[in-house]
Amino acid sequence: MLMVTALATTLTAAEESLAPTFAPAPVIALISAAVFTILGFVVFSYKNVANRNLDPEVPIQREQPIDEFGHELTD
Repeated sequence: MLMVTALATTLTAAEESLAPTFAPAPVIALISAAVFTILGFVVFSYKNVANRNLDPEVPIQREQPIDEFGHELTD
């Protein structure tokens, strides 16, 4: 039994290796940082797009009252 355990341990240790990647770790980190920066810029550029063309001096008139979440209040 001791010989089988030693053989299994030796074979397992011989098969262990690092997972192959397409680039070194710092390059992958730079690529992911660039992608997140670009996505952050896209999100930031679309901030308040819905409110951009509203005239702030003209209040919005509603036929029915709404709650703070924008749902119509019904009785």
